[in-house]
Amino acid sequence: MRRAVRDRRAIVFLASSAALLQAQDLAPRAYIISPLHSDAVTLSYGYYSGSLSFNGAAPITDATGSYSVPVLTYYHSFGLFGSSSNVLLAIPYAVGTFQGDFVGVGHQLYRSGLGDAAFRLSINLKGGPAMDVKDFARWKQTTLLGVSLKIVAPTGQYDPNKLVNWGSNRWSFKPEFGYSVRRKHMVLDTYGGVWLFTNNSRFYSVSGPQPQSERPIGSFEGHLSYDVKPRLWCSLDGNFWFGGATSLNGVANLSTRQVSSRIGVTASFPLWKHQSIKVSYADGTYVRYGGNYQNVSAAWQYSWLGRPQ
Repeated sequence: MRRAVRDRRAIVFLASSAALLQAQDLAPRAYIISPLHSDAVTLSYGYYSGSLSFNGAAPITDATGSYSVPVLTYYHSFGLFGSSSNVLLAIPYAVGTFQGDFVGVGHQLYRSGLGDAAFRLSINLKGGPAMDVKDFARWKQTTLLGVSLKIVAPTGQYDPNKLVNWGSNRWSFKPEFGYSVRRKHMVLDTYGGVWLFTNNSRFYSVSGPQPQSERPIGSFEGHLSYDVKPRLWCSLDGNFWFGGATSLNGVANLSTRQVSSRIGVTASFPLWKHQSIKVSYADGTYVRYGGNYQNVSAAWQYSWLGRPQ
């Protein structure tokens, strides 16, 4: 009986790892403002490869995975109560394979489908008034303070009878505070936020779908970037997050609590007047529980004022 319960919980741990496959964001210059009515479409591609750590919570060994995530993103800036504000919508698609030994028996699976769509609203609180392009050209950044709310909707592929899904079948919310300061060619960004989750009413379980809840996750992020010349910059990136212990049908398991961090580098290159390319690399520095992936990504962006040109 004890063995059956332990094996059941182990499968639950593996299923819960699907939510951990989406690494915490490393997004330099997220609170830098732009002129009124700025628009941008971004096509990005990220490749992730690495291992899964279960912190001794389950009889799963040699768990690894590799997956690709193309993302389509739309950005628009506007004025709100005289402050520079913007919205961002991101729609991901993911394809990947995962494998590992569960109680000494090897398993492998393949998944392909839409991920959960994300929406982000950001509002500047200090240092960045809403400006048209002429005023923006004369403006010089010093210190910016802003807040944002990111919402992740349950639009992704999800089947409660499958062990791993790209969708989470729940809503997620991340209120965040951002700080950005410029000194000549250097820009320092720091963010602090917390992830809040609704319940997943149909979470995978051997005995049938059951409700799962997750505690909040606190997150901190920092970036130090340097402008080589206009629109050409590079940055050193890092983050840290903690919390997120899960409960299945009201039974908590503190072994699923996360304490992790990542570090990476990002570079942005201008192509033509309306286009640029951004490349980045990141790796886990410490992972207590969850995915420990190396990530390489590239993004192409087309931006314009008012309407495409």
